[in-house]
Amino acid sequence: QVQLVESGGGLVQPGGSLRLSCAASGNIFSILDMYWYRQAPGKQRELVAVILSDGFTNYADSVKGRFTISRDNTKNLVYLQMNNLKSEDTAVYYCKGRRIGLSVDYWGQGTQVTVSS
Repeated sequence: QVQLVESGGGLVQPGGSLRLSCAASGNIFSILDMYWYRQAPGKQRELVAVILSDGFTNYADSVKGRFTISRDNTKNLVYLQMNNLKSEDTAVYYCKGRRIGLSVDYWGQGTQVTVSS
């Protein structure tokens, strides 16, 4: 019912910036809570940032002050602006949507972010 597609990943040097985008299909985007996760090889998938349908945002301690999550409900897009990137940010980044009141999660395919000199 809902398909999510991430884009914007790539190779960047430490201290650089990237903006990830997650595009959602369908007509229920505005009532979805949206999340960015990441997973590095050999590590657990971790929550990076959340933006709820009411605008509430929260971030993992490791990215506070560097990453910003936002959404544009007119375009069915959620963004993750990543500044001052560090090598520890290297991971596959995944977009997730959750419909209010339901237990069903929608996941994107992921986009690779590599921070390296």
